[in-house]
Amino acid sequence: MTQARLQHATLAPEAFNGLVAASNAAKATLGAQLAELVYLRISQINGCAYCIDMHARSLLKGGEDFQRINSLVAWREVDFYSERERAALAWAETLAHIDSARAPDADFAAVSAHFSDTEVVALTYAAAVISAFNRIGVAMHLPVKQAPLPAQ
Repeated sequence: MTQARLQHATLAPEAFNGLVAASNAAKATLGAQLAELVYLRISQINGCAYCIDMHARSLLKGGEDFQRINSLVAWREVDFYSERERAALAWAETLAHIDSARAPDADFAAVSAHFSDTEVVALTYAAAVISAFNRIGVAMHLPVKQAPLPAQ
């Protein structure tokens, strides 16, 4: 795809800016690196090429290791992630699959063991916001332009 269907941010700037504000609030609470890992993982699940590219690049630019970014799709299979990150990714995945996973008590207990109540809520908002952005990206066919990777 080379062109977006509609310029969503221009056509609905208040809605777009609201999502950006919610995303930034989650990052402020969780830290940019963890929030970006969650954003990338949910974008992988939802199949939003634009968001996958954006968040992988953001992680690289922020100094994240390429192997951790590349392995995120199989995070359960590698030892590259801390227990805290694993709890966040598991919670994010259960929320991404809310239709079937239903955010069970066991998943909530696991994330609550590593995060404060405020952080659990921020993680939940992060999952909701990136899912909204993913749906917009896929629906509007946001194009991914090939570009050099940012320096680490």
